[in-house]
Amino acid sequence: MDIAARRTANPDHWNLASAIRVLSMDAVEAANSGHPGMPMGMADVATVLFRNHLKFDASAPNWFDRDRFVLSAGHGSMLIYSLLHLTGYEQMTLDQVRNFRQLGAITAGHPEYGHVEGVETTTGPLGQGIATAVGMAIAEEALRAEYGAGLCDHRTWVIAGDGCLMEGISHEAIALAGHQQLSRLIVLWDNNDITIDGRVSLSDRTDQHARFAAAGWRVLSCDGHDAADIDRALTEAAQDDGRPTLVDCKTIIGFGSPNRADSSKAHGSPLGRDEIAATREAYGWSHEPFVIPDQILSDWRKIGQRGAEARAAWNERVDALSSDHRDDFARRIGNEVNPVLETVIRDFKGKTLQDKPKVATRKASENVLEALNAKMAETFGGSADLTGSNNTKTSGHGVFSPDNRAGRYLHYGIREHGMAAAMNGIWLHGGFRPYGGTFLTFTDYARGAMRLSSLMGLPVVYVMTHDSIGLGEDGPTHQPVEHLAICRATPNTLVLRPCDQIETAEAWEIALSQDTTPSVLALSRQNLPTLRQDGGENLTAKGAYVLREATAAPKVVLMATGSEVEIAVAARDALEAEGIATRVVSVPSMELFREQPAAYRAEVLPAGTVRIAIEAAVRQPWDWLLLGERGQEDRSAFIGMEGFGASGPAPELYKAFGITAEAAVERAKALL
Repeated sequence: MDIAARRTANPDHWNLASAIRVLSMDAVEAANSGHPGMPMGMADVATVLFRNHLKFDASAPNWFDRDRFVLSAGHGSMLIYSLLHLTGYEQMTLDQVRNFRQLGAITAGHPEYGHVEGVETTTGPLGQGIATAVGMAIAEEALRAEYGAGLCDHRTWVIAGDGCLMEGISHEAIALAGHQQLSRLIVLWDNNDITIDGRVSLSDRTDQHARFAAAGWRVLSCDGHDAADIDRALTEAAQDDGRPTLVDCKTIIGFGSPNRADSSKAHGSPLGRDEIAATREAYGWSHEPFVIPDQILSDWRKIGQRGAEARAAWNERVDALSSDHRDDFARRIGNEVNPVLETVIRDFKGKTLQDKPKVATRKASENVLEALNAKMAETFGGSADLTGSNNTKTSGHGVFSPDNRAGRYLHYGIREHGMAAAMNGIWLHGGFRPYGGTFLTFTDYARGAMRLSSLMGLPVVYVMTHDSIGLGEDGPTHQPVEHLAICRATPNTLVLRPCDQIETAEAWEIALSQDTTPSVLALSRQNLPTLRQDGGENLTAKGAYVLREATAAPKVVLMATGSEVEIAVAARDALEAEGIATRVVSVPSMELFREQPAAYRAEVLPAGTVRIAIEAAVRQPWDWLLLGERGQEDRSAFIGMEGFGASGPAPELYKAFGITAEAAVERAKALL
């Protein structure tokens, strides 16, 4: 490519784009770590996007009606950091750019949500950005249908690379977006034909145009280094034709580098001092590292102010609302807890204590949602093609579709990973509290996005039913045994496994009250009796509590969760009948119990007793309650799973694997 001709053809654009390129090269070089090639290759596209198309105001990074910009190719993080600095985001100082990838800097190796304003979501695991953006586009459509275009009218722009499009989650995401006709979603494909190993042809021959078109997308193309051609394509992409849009931006990785452009050498390592000097010469850039000439910086800052007028007009429209409408809108877009939540749950628990239903906790969850969804307009549900099994849809919910943007229930299809990522995007957009269901065993298929929920601190709710061997005949492929342990091992994840409808209601109250923690609700397929005898205080919020007290100072403490609490109660009754004082402790959430004061934990789990934990899963998470918290190894036992399950009716499986009240009684006697 004739670099000199490009420089002279459009010097204003060239200088703006070059500022991105040199900042990216300099920051990666200073860190001796990073990915310079992608920002160098996509600088032209990003410049045209921010200069002419993206609706944003750098002085108000959290303005709600801004366009969302997602850098799905998060390894090219210096692209967004350069853009944030150049356009005038207050937090992104030049010192932060200089400290790229250093401990304590907001310029992390991959963009991280919450570290710096202007980064809409954590990216880096390839494909997560594009999949999360689908959720943002869903939320924009739904909130616009509810509040009108005067309050919610923006697009979601994504820069994705070849790696994003290879990852399996991308297929789930683009298929969902195409089916839902998310016409405000525009993906800019950095088509540079390079991955870490070399050329894309080493590992892939997918016709991406045909792939996206088959999924219901409009496909456009442009020369990713020709500002006029880029502008033409982005202008067309912004003209809604009822489909999401892919813009194939043909680029050269490491653009301008004499010896590393168009090769994997520009991908994941610094260019080196000599190569940077040669590249600067090619750019016609004679300034020292990290120095941006005043005029170029001034031009970029004007771009950063481009959306100020639109933001002011939006503020006027919000101010013109009635006070109640304005307050409700502010609460919704701020993702604040609904004030009616506590009342709805309290009333629901009162009715449950009257009726004492024997239902599966998945059905109990549906019953709770029936009450909540009628009163809380922000709940947005869904399921990965298991609606009738997860019990996540309630009457009057309405199905979100191209024909009904007011619907608050989404059929995600068999796309667990895509669903989880989309829920992250729905929350990040603002306006809704998303929840979605699948079987607990399929957390395996959603793990990447679930981990990002925890990492970003997004309180989405994962409704995971069929939570044990109790699902029965579907067999070990569907019976989770290690999944509770995996979820509990994930930092900043709240795992709630309720034993009856009262605990299920309390679990929902907890989950929908969170600000920075996602929740996993592990729910049973089999029917369970109402075991709680009071509905006042939310005891589930304590994590563990005494469900059945011993008739004297306890000699045995039986701990259990979910469907196994019923077994513990039966074992307790049998032991008490033999004169052995036995306490039952329900442990719906280990995380919440760990947060309780030491005095409370000691009160619930007194020293010197036999302790037995009962859970139809692996032992691993229980050791801190069996051996720690004043427990003794020679006076403790675990009744649960040591391997995978089997196919058969649930009652027979529990007997076959020794998860019974009789086994608990026998073990307790042996340990006394």
